[in-house]
Amino acid sequence: MAKDTVATQPQGAFTPKQESVTLSYLFWTFLKIGSTAFGGFMSLISVVESSVVQRRKLMTHEDMLDGMSLAAVLPGPMAANVIAYVGYRIRGNWGALVTSLSSLLPSYLILVIFAIYAKRFESIPAVEKAFMAFIPAMVAIILAAAWRMGKKTIKSVRNWRAISIAVVSALFLRFVGGFYTTLLIVIASGIIGYFWYYKEVKQQPVSDALMGTDSRAKMSKRSILASFAFLSIFLILYIVPLPFISDDSLAQLFITFSGMSLLLFGSGYVFIPMIQELVVNNYGWITQPEFTNAIALGQLTPGPILISAAAIGYSVKGILGSLVATIGIFFPPALLMLTCSHLLQRIKSSYVIQAALKGIRPAVVGLIFTAGIAFAQPMLELGQPIAAYLVTAVIFAGSMLAIMKWKVEVALIIPIAGAIGVLLYP
Repeated sequence: MAKDTVATQPQGAFTPKQESVTLSYLFWTFLKIGSTAFGGFMSLISVVESSVVQRRKLMTHEDMLDGMSLAAVLPGPMAANVIAYVGYRIRGNWGALVTSLSSLLPSYLILVIFAIYAKRFESIPAVEKAFMAFIPAMVAIILAAAWRMGKKTIKSVRNWRAISIAVVSALFLRFVGGFYTTLLIVIASGIIGYFWYYKEVKQQPVSDALMGTDSRAKMSKRSILASFAFLSIFLILYIVPLPFISDDSLAQLFITFSGMSLLLFGSGYVFIPMIQELVVNNYGWITQPEFTNAIALGQLTPGPILISAAAIGYSVKGILGSLVATIGIFFPPALLMLTCSHLLQRIKSSYVIQAALKGIRPAVVGLIFTAGIAFAQPMLELGQPIAAYLVTAVIFAGSMLAIMKWKVEVALIIPIAGAIGVLLYP
């Protein structure tokens, strides 16, 4: 029986210990991980590493590093991509599907329940005050993320090239705006990065993290090309508008999130400017405060921040919309991750990719900073009591201190801010 099961998977993909792992075991293991791993990407990956590598020894540390470093140079949510990679390495395609679904399921259910009750009870004064408090807390979270990423990316005030990319990107998005502007910024910064950094990257030794072993699973060149061709369809549909698809249809919802998922790199905060530009400014699916609430609700769950797509999808098309948006944001990058695992070493050690990413990363910092400013606009609206502005300032300052100085988990910031808002807002 075991031989029949293994024969359906890529040749050489499993060790004897992996062969003994059932899909039900993977489901329950990653369901527990997805229910408890608060704290973002590194928290989730640390729990996976402890369970899969340390305790069960289903993968080596080198395998895990391979997955993390590959996810770092590919688009899409890093944590979800690594989990898909882990499932694939253990049980092939079915393993990737099971680990991805089970790890996202708890956060998805929590977020949809939040979205349902937020719609029903948002007129209740206490709930309204809590959502008001989410805004300054989210601004602090986003600006703190931009600051941390900027320190890692720009590193020095003398790094004029990275600073100029970040500043110009932020100004373009702030004063020009629009979906195609955002897309142009990403593409142009990658091209600029190639010309500015290629020689510098080529002269640097490749780190051990980028010199992982090749995947044991084999995939034919034809299958790899077919996968890339299939993924390119998502991008084409995303970039080229189709007049016969209405803006508020399920098809447009899927096209929007699937295409977007293949364009930006890094943490979930990277996606906020592009999602905001499309769902708020371009399609008008939700308002800016509703978008802020969706991102804030996503922070309350143990899953990746991009699970917020479920709340946005629910606002557009109910439960079915939440499913379509969630599949759209997570499926294409996971498929790309699995396809590229067969080209692991070549992709991670590519000087062209590394140089392009050195240009894209500071641009993304600028985009995230601009998104934080957009989030702050409801805080500055006139007509509120003076006491409300003071409470907003206290929540913002306290959130910044908690994140930057005291290193409080982001998952705790949102509920604490909501409780303070309920108690102090007039």
